[in-house]
Amino acid sequence: MVIGKGFTDQVLTETQVYNLCAEAFATKQFDGKKLLLIIPDHSRTAPIDVMFRTVYKLLADRVKLFDIIVALGTHPPMSDEAINHRVGITQEERATKYPKARFFNHHWKQPGQLKHAGTITAAEVAEISDGLLNEKVDVTINKMVFDYDQLLIIGPTFPHEVVGFSGGNKYLFPGIAGQEIIDMFHWLGALITNVKIIGTKHTPVRKVVDKAATFLPMERLCLSLVVKGNDLAGLYFGTPEEAWSSAADLSDKLHIVYKDKPYKQVLSCAPTMYDDLWTGGKCMYKLEQVVADGGELIIYAPHISEVSVTHGELIESIGYHVRDYFVKQPEKFAGIAGGVMAHSTHVKGIGMFENGVEMPRIQVTLATQIPESTCRKINMGYRDPATIQVDKFKDREDEGILYVKKAGEMLYRLKNDPF
Repeated sequence: MVIGKGFTDQVLTETQVYNLCAEAFATKQFDGKKLLLIIPDHSRTAPIDVMFRTVYKLLADRVKLFDIIVALGTHPPMSDEAINHRVGITQEERATKYPKARFFNHHWKQPGQLKHAGTITAAEVAEISDGLLNEKVDVTINKMVFDYDQLLIIGPTFPHEVVGFSGGNKYLFPGIAGQEIIDMFHWLGALITNVKIIGTKHTPVRKVVDKAATFLPMERLCLSLVVKGNDLAGLYFGTPEEAWSSAADLSDKLHIVYKDKPYKQVLSCAPTMYDDLWTGGKCMYKLEQVVADGGELIIYAPHISEVSVTHGELIESIGYHVRDYFVKQPEKFAGIAGGVMAHSTHVKGIGMFENGVEMPRIQVTLATQIPESTCRKINMGYRDPATIQVDKFKDREDEGILYVKKAGEMLYRLKNDPF
């Protein structure tokens, strides 16, 4: 049973959030339990500070353990200062006001931090993926979770390029998962393509994520958030599957912008919460569908100086390419992680690779601190961000030019979807 509220025309106050959580938590037994909260890092917009204060006040005195892990996926660890900022507290308040809260980063690349939870068989993978993949996948997850009676996921739901809509069990996989399952379903999403999967509620990738979660023996609960600006328009509590489903329905109404026609040029402005192209690529994912054939999308991010903090060297070795560049040359990329290839093709967008010639549908140009030589090396366009006068892109939709002030979370689609 889902307990929650959601609106398209108003937001929840902190008092409403508290009352709703109090009502929801009354339906579950928390007393004496070891509880692990799972929260997003800084690359997701959400009032995690409000949620942390609320949940701490309601549950900290009831539970045996009140621990928090940041669902980093393959993102780099957060400093204590960054974690404090994410949950809206100071270092002093950790010790004085919130003494029971202990914070942890997820370490996806450290085998000693992971534990095998189960295996999705090759037959199951083939069935789920409609034959796109046909290999078993081992499901590993941060071993910490097995020390707890309950997991409480707290995070927002948005249209997502790999899974359709983010949220729910996705905060477990890839949030606190190991590499094999992460690579498998990211590559599956890439095979389907961003334009076909993003903003679709029920997808093969969601089936993989939910299947992986069934291997966990502890109780899984979720507070699914739907954000409007920096506030909450929706909050749902239940199992991750139930809460996510309600949140995705509201996200579909709030987070998708429909346009009448495609644009020859799009200026996609990356917010500072994206600190490399690995995360800033969302500025392409969410806008690819409204760029006209042969058009240009500019990722404008003067603050970004790295391709990827974690995967930069590997991405620079393969570059950015359309899906079929990888699919039609499997031997050339046999040792490359599926998650990295997925990122590559998602940022490049859909296109063709025929007779050794790559033909992307659109041009993607980086206006960042990444040097021109690097942009050329990784098969991306380059533009000096200092040459871009943002005001000259505004209010020109009639001319076929779209300006998006804060890209990366709102999905843009055509009313007459050609994909």
